[in-house]
Amino acid sequence: MVEKRTEEGRLNIGQMLVRILVSMIVLAVVAFFTPYFSIRGFVPLLLAAVVIGVLDYLIERFTGFDATPFGRGVTGFIVAAIIIYLTGYLVAGVTVSFLGAILAALAIGIVNMIIPGRSVM
Repeated sequence: MVEKRTEEGRLNIGQMLVRILVSMIVLAVVAFFTPYFSIRGFVPLLLAAVVIGVLDYLIERFTGFDATPFGRGVTGFIVAAIIIYLTGYLVAGVTVSFLGAILAALAIGIVNMIIPGRSVM
């Protein structure tokens, strides 16, 4: 999935919805298979996908750093784990320990390598 941006460099509404949907699917799969990381219900899953997307956007916007788990080496991996860990505090229904955040960042990084285009983080 290749993102096409509008003339101003922003994603349009349809692209943002597809990105959130793909993020939700990836998060659901990762939460199912990752110990110490769980998401209970559809609404927390939706909110987690949005919060992770917003945190990633803000970090990229203000620091110029893309927080992709494997895209930026160890630093990107650590930032991705911190974003996942913070999401556990910000979204009710998302439970994640520090170890769970590390494992989830690892799993998301693997999924991002398999799925073409940018899905989560």
